[in-house]
Amino acid sequence: MEEEFYCAMAVIIDGKKIAQDIRQEVKEEATRLRVKTGTAPGLGVILVGDDPASKIYLRHKENACKDAGFLSREFRLPRDSSENEVLATIQELNHDESIHGILVQLPLPRHLNTANIIEAIAPQKDVDGFHPYNLGRLFTGNPYHMACTPIGILELLDRHAIAIEGRDAVIVGRSTIVGKPLALLLLNRHATVTICHTRTRHLPEITKRADILIAAVGKPEMISADMVRDGAVVIDVGINRMEDGRLIGDVAFSEVLEKASYITPVPGGVGPMTIAMLLANTLNAAVLSLEPLNP
Repeated sequence: MEEEFYCAMAVIIDGKKIAQDIRQEVKEEATRLRVKTGTAPGLGVILVGDDPASKIYLRHKENACKDAGFLSREFRLPRDSSENEVLATIQELNHDESIHGILVQLPLPRHLNTANIIEAIAPQKDVDGFHPYNLGRLFTGNPYHMACTPIGILELLDRHAIAIEGRDAVIVGRSTIVGKPLALLLLNRHATVTICHTRTRHLPEITKRADILIAAVGKPEMISADMVRDGAVVIDVGINRMEDGRLIGDVAFSEVLEKASYITPVPGGVGPMTIAMLLANTLNAAVLSLEPLNP
């Protein structure tokens, strides 16, 4: 991308198409792995309770695994399951050599300690990239697995040949799922990174400095056109369901579209990348399982 990359109308980044490409690549690589070694990547998913959104997301993951030729095991536990019952299921999957990735569907019921449950997953099988061991290794640039949404965002940038090195990247949102790991990934790619949040003072002044602006705060259309510099790359991670059923992002899409150089829509932008990268991480976990363990 040239130093001056402003255009009159932004290129809309088609996350759905890119995710399909990645899923096809994973499927082909999984086939080669199975033919060469007899190993099919295996994903174990744990759902506690019957949250409707989680059940829909789980079905999408199951279909994606089936399409990619993965082994998929699903554990549905009652909402009132004890922490020990959930931990026992995780330990079963930790010791199951046919399962290379473990995913605990979040959010968990309030009576369960999410941190304890995530930490019980073997780091090599933590395909969500949420385990403290993987987050810690991200500081050195060498985790077993990277969080799916942040690494998916980097894929969106890379597949559009959008330069990261030397750019000013501003992330609005500091969650351990998106904001913080994304900041480290961008730092590892030599961007200059600023993390903002809902308590940041003079936020528009900061966001207008961004060459790459990522909105991941969970507030509908929080980022307006006057907060975006001409020609910025705008990545919208937010998914907000309105009362009329519409899904909208954290960015005021129609007005920012006329100011940015690239922009992701909601839906169809970052969202599809999460499952695609989950499959990629599970494939990677299967490959790692065949290698000698490194200390």
